[in-house]
Amino acid sequence: VQLVESGGGLVQAGGSLRLSCAASGSTFSISDMGWYRQASGKQRELVAGITSSGGGTNYADSVRGRFAISRDNSKNTMYLQMNSLKPEDTAVYYCYAYKITGQRVWGQGTQVTVSS
Repeated sequence: VQLVESGGGLVQAGGSLRLSCAASGSTFSISDMGWYRQASGKQRELVAGITSSGGGTNYADSVRGRFAISRDNSKNTMYLQMNSLKPEDTAVYYCYAYKITGQRVWGQGTQVTVSS
């Protein structure tokens, strides 16, 4: 399984971005997916997760109510809609996917920069 993120960029505070994570390869083996982020000088933190069917989601307290995670299994793609962005949301965002074997694979990351 390979994951490729897209959709990052520079946005002003209060703006929106939508990140995408496209999976390829043995996509039939993918179960739960999600997003982490890592700001400069900080540890990587979980942003949001979604179950294989998309019926279950979870969010970090810092983004709940502003971000929405979703997935389209017919397109092998996961999304993160980010609204009301704040400067503290600035980070490299990584998508991940668990395989049914329990192995977790990562994307290469996409930079999100929110200016004040």
